[in-house]
Amino acid sequence: MPSIGAKLLGVFLYMIPWADCLIFGNHLYIKYPITQIIQIPAIPIILIERSIPFGNLLLFLAIFIGLVRNSKASYFLRFNALQSLLINICIIIVGFIFEIFLSPFGNSLIIRTFSSTLLISLFFMITYCVWSCTQGNEPNLPGISQATKMQL
Repeated sequence: MPSIGAKLLGVFLYMIPWADCLIFGNHLYIKYPITQIIQIPAIPIILIERSIPFGNLLLFLAIFIGLVRNSKASYFLRFNALQSLLINICIIIVGFIFEIFLSPFGNSLIIRTFSSTLLISLFFMITYCVWSCTQGNEPNLPGISQATKMQL
């Protein structure tokens, strides 16, 4: 059973992909200002990433080298660190695809619908991961969890 500190660090690790997926909700924050409340848990990560030059890269490397490749760290922490980094990489790739292929359509209904659906899906996925961490379990996400276990 992981310690309370390990559980809290596991929860904190999942705020990294959450901070990167918030951009998909820009039009929701304008139309429905109450939805801005979902940004609050990501504020520490956003501050770290923006206050340090190359903050995204340095945070990624620190977690990858400091936790994932550290054999002294518990398996629970290593698993959650790598899984959150893989989710973050997927979000970055989807963001690039979204920007390259769908940005010519502007702010059309289909773009707003796709980005809202993506944000809500990621919200539930990260909420599930956070809940599993607080319970001391490894979140089981199809595909991502298998890739994580293969790397560890």
